[in-house]
Parts: sequence; structure tokens; C-alpha cells
Amino acid sequence: MCSARVTPDQPGERVGATSKNQVDASLSDTRGFRNQFRAWLENHRASCSDSVARLVRQPLGSFFTCLVMAVALSLPMGLALLLENVSQLGGSWQRAAQISLFLELDAGDTYGELLRDKIAEHEHVAEAQWISREQALAEFQEQSGLGEALRELPDNPLPGSILVTPEVVDKDTLVALLDELKNLPKVQQAQLDLLWIERLAAILHMGEHFIFALSVLLIAALLLVVGNTIRLHIENRRVEIEVIKLVGGTDGYVRRPFLYMGVLYGLVGGILAWLLLAFGLAWLNDSVVQLAQLYGSEFALSGVPIEDGFSLLLGAVLLGYIGAWLAVARHLRELSPR
Repeated sequence: MCSARVTPDQPGERVGATSKNQVDASLSDTRGFRNQFRAWLENHRASCSDSVARLVRQPLGSFFTCLVMAVALSLPMGLALLLENVSQLGGSWQRAAQISLFLELDAGDTYGELLRDKIAEHEHVAEAQWISREQALAEFQEQSGLGEALRELPDNPLPGSILVTPEVVDKDTLVALLDELKNLPKVQQAQLDLLWIERLAAILHMGEHFIFALSVLLIAALLLVVGNTIRLHIENRRVEIEVIKLVGGTDGYVRRPFLYMGVLYGLVGGILAWLLLAFGLAWLNDSVVQLAQLYGSEFALSGVPIEDGFSLLLGAVLLGYIGAWLAVARHLRELSPR
């Protein structure tokens, strides 16, 4: 007998194997996503390159637009840095806001030094200095010109005192610290010039409000400058945009190069503003140092901190982007084909 060969009607499939159609579909999806992503990147690269080329073809107009943005950005930032430098004079203002603690006459040097060390450990105290009765009398004789008369006194009438330099110049903190210190043992009187502190706080508060109002006005002006500049670019490309929309171009496709243009304006304007601030503070610092030396101070203006510089760049880029978006959104409907 001869055995008949059995031929299957359909090809066999391995158990657990993925079907060929499923593999092809997954590969097709992956390749489709990659192609879409590459096309998206290429579209953005082309829009960015086109925006850079258009700005380079108009160097003078682009430079002056960026320069206007730089001046508008550097004014509030420069005032804020100056106010911060003034508020951080530190040593001079802290010493002007010193708290004077006058002890009772029977408090000796040993007790005064122990109390000074205890006060110096306070979290809101930067420094504490003990002035003995003998030292206070010697200083008073030297400064008042009554040395001969004071020598005729049978006893030293001046008490020992502790000069407390606060860590920060803040009215509420100083009031709380004064209340705490004047209740210490053998403290007869505690003095603090609160009127000077209130005046200083009012001046700084007024400066902060002025800088905030100026910043709001200049931000609005920047948005108008960027929006008007982008509007001119849109008008120059009106026919091109209408053709693109006729052949099915989306609003996002039309909007993209103008957004890149706004970002570039903001980036260059931010860099110029950073350079203006650095140069301006360095130029002003020479006069400030000379003036401070006349008063026996070593105060000098600090430059633009790195974090503030990058914040300035980020803010400039965002303003350019927002200004371009507003300008394009306003004119897209007008440019729709009819």
C-alpha cells in the first residue's frame, strides 16, 4: 500500500505568533508617526530659517525694533536692581537701626558681657556690643568737650549699655525684638528710632510700586511694538498668505513663521537689554564708589545676577511670542480668501 500525501489547504500558523497583517499594521503606524514627526520638525525648521532670513534682509529695521525692546526691558529691570542694591546697603542701615539697651547702674562688666553674649545668639541679631560705664564716660568726655567738668563729679553717672545691631531692617521684626530685649533683667531702658525705620520702609514701598507701574506700562508698550512690527510683516505677505489658505493651508501653518519672528525679536531684544544693564551698572558704579568713599563706605553696585539675566531673556521671548500671537490672531480673519 502506498500512503497518500496530504497537502493542507491553508498554510499552518505557529501557536502564539502574531499575524502578518498585525505586524505590518504596527510597522506602518510606527513609520507613519516617525514620518509625521520628521515633517513637523522640518516644518518648524523651515519656518525658523525663513524668519531669520527675513530679519537679516532688513538689518536696520530689525535692529532698531530690538533696540526699542531692549530699552523698554532694561528700564524697569535696572530700577529694580538699583532698588535692590539700595535695600542691601546692610551695614549702614542696620547700624542706623541699632537698639540701645541701657542697664542699671549696679550692673557690672561681667553681667554686661554675659548679657551681650546671650543677645548675640538671638536669631534676629547680627551683632551685640558691650559698652562699659568707663568707656561711655570717656567717649562722652571726648565728644562733648566737658571733660574738665565731668572729672569733678564724685561718681560716674553713665550706665553701661549694649548696642544691638539687627539682622534685618524690618519694622515689625524690630518692634518684636525691642519688646523682647527691654524685658531682660537689669535693662532699665531700650531705645529705637522707629520713625526712621518707617520712613525707610515707606520709601522702599513707594519705589516698588513705581517700578511695578512702570513695568506694566512698558510691557504694554512692548506688546504694541511687537504687534505693529508683525502686522507690517503680515501686510507685506498678504498675497502669499491668501494663496496658502486657498490651497488648504491651516491657520497654524500661516501663524508659525510670524511666531518665530516674534520670538527672535524678543530674544535679541533681551540680549541687548542684558548688555545695556551690564554696561550701565558698570558705568554708574564708578561714580557710586567715589561717592561712597567720601563717606567712608566700601559700598559698590553689584552687576546683573545670572538668574535675573536669564529671567530677562525668558520674559523678552514670552513678550515677543505673545505680541506676535495677538497680531496674527487679529489679522488671520481679514486674510481669509473670499
